[in-house]
Amino acid sequence: MERKILMDHALMQITLQRLCRQLIENHNDFSESVLIGLQPRGTALARRIHQLLEANGVHACQLGSLDITFFRDDFRMHQKPLKANQTKIDFLVEDQRVVFIDDVLYTGRSVRAALDAIQSFGRPKEIELLVLIDRRFSRQLPIQADYIGRSVDAIASERVLVEWKEESGSDQVIIVRHSS
Repeated sequence: MERKILMDHALMQITLQRLCRQLIENHNDFSESVLIGLQPRGTALARRIHQLLEANGVHACQLGSLDITFFRDDFRMHQKPLKANQTKIDFLVEDQRVVFIDDVLYTGRSVRAALDAIQSFGRPKEIELLVLIDRRFSRQLPIQADYIGRSVDAIASERVLVEWKEESGSDQVIIVRHSS
């Protein structure tokens, strides 16, 4: 197995700051906007973005997490029973500008599931998508992100993994190639 670092800690910090500045530019004080991390891997990025927004003077921004496990179109195809994650949305999304946050945009299926799942909480005024990594050439659904940290061209047999200091000890994005 071959591992290549796509983004190290320093580059991730610069990228996250840029994404926060783009959000501030488009959402101002966040009085009508909310952030929602897509479970499981988008929540770590959402927390980090939320912390950086607060450090940049945005204190009215609400943060939630959305479990999409049973809204996916492929949830019945797994060999073992799926384990649901926690949804935590303790605010109204009705008439709000919702920003979905996920670590990697790959096929688009997670985002489609999130679009279905969010309807249980109301009808947002607008939905945007922020991703750290966009795997451009792997989309199965016509979905694109509004905020992109970095675009990556990776073949289907490669995995793009985002690691966070809080979970693995370091902030980095790696691509894993399995040798044949």
